[in-house]
Amino acid sequence: MNNNNTLLLLFCILSSSAVVYSDGNAKIFDITHKITSQLPTFNSQKGLGHFIWLVSSIKNGSMANESEFKLGTHTGTHVDAPSHFFQKYYEEGFDVSTLSLQTLTGPVLVVDVPRNKNITAEVMKSLNIPRGVHRVLFKTLNTDRRLMHRREFASDFTGFKKDGAQWLVDNTDIKLVGIDYLSISAYVDAAPTHHILLKSREIVIVEGLNLDGIKPGKYTVHCLPLRMVGADGCPTRCILTA
Repeated sequence: MNNNNTLLLLFCILSSSAVVYSDGNAKIFDITHKITSQLPTFNSQKGLGHFIWLVSSIKNGSMANESEFKLGTHTGTHVDAPSHFFQKYYEEGFDVSTLSLQTLTGPVLVVDVPRNKNITAEVMKSLNIPRGVHRVLFKTLNTDRRLMHRREFASDFTGFKKDGAQWLVDNTDIKLVGIDYLSISAYVDAAPTHHILLKSREIVIVEGLNLDGIKPGKYTVHCLPLRMVGADGCPTRCILTA
C-alpha cells in the first residue's frame, strides 16, 4: 500500500490499553471493554461467565451459524438510563432509547482524578473543569488497579460520593459523565449519587470505560447504545477520536 492508496491504513495496538486505530492523521481510541466470560459484573466474584451460544451450527448441518446471548443491561461498558434508579421514570418510559445522541456524541474532556480519593466536592473543585464543558470522562485509580481486567468484583473501587455528584450538578455544565469501573458512584453511595445525577434526565452516565493508555486532554467521544425499548441500561460501543 503506497501513500496514494485511498484505503485507510489501520494499525492496532494489541495490549491491555484502549485499542488505537490511525490513518496517519487522526486517531480512533476504542474505549470499550471486550465482553468476555472473565468480565467483572457488579457484586459477583465469578465474573460474567458463559453468555453466548450457538443455536444453529454449520458444523452440525445448518446453513449458517447463528448465536443467542444473554447479558445484563449493565454489562461491561454501558450507559445508565433515568429509569435505572427511578420507578416513576421506568413507568413513564425513560429508557435507553430516549437518551440524547447529541449528549452521547461530541467534544469531551478526559481528566485525571487524584489517585487516593473518591470523587468528592473537594476533588471536583480541584479539577477546575470550566463552564461550557459538557462531557467529561474521569480516569481514576480504577484504571491503575486494572479492575475491569479482574473477574472478581471490587467493592472498594473509586467513584463519586454524593457531595461530588451534587457539586457537578450545581457548578458545571456536564451532561455526559463517564468513569472507568462498573458504577459512577462509590459503592457506599450508590443510590444517592445516581439519584442526584439522573433526577433531571439531562445527564447521561457511562460506566465501565477502558481508559488504559488514554492521556488527559480533549477528544471527541462517540457512545452508541442499542435502541432497546424498556431497558434501564445497555452495553455501548464508545470511541474517542483525536
